[in-house]
Amino acid sequence: MTQTLEIEMADDVFLSMQKDPKDLAKEMRLAAAVKWYELGLLSQGKAAEVAGLSRAEFIDGLSRFGVSPLQETAEEILKSLEE
Repeated sequence: MTQTLEIEMADDVFLSMQKDPKDLAKEMRLAAAVKWYELGLLSQGKAAEVAGLSRAEFIDGLSRFGVSPLQETAEEILKSLEE
């Protein structure tokens, strides 16, 4: 099941972003997914799904926003290797 979200946006936002409504919606989905991934609220796969992208495309999107695809610290990685 899917749901549709409706967001009202002033016309000047589209002009300043230089995007039509469809492209801005895609950009907003990606931005939200990246932020939620960065905050640890979504896994990489789920965030890619929210963004409407493949996982590889989502990883490319992370680099656009300057977010590392690796969300574990070196310390956490070492600890998981010990277990």
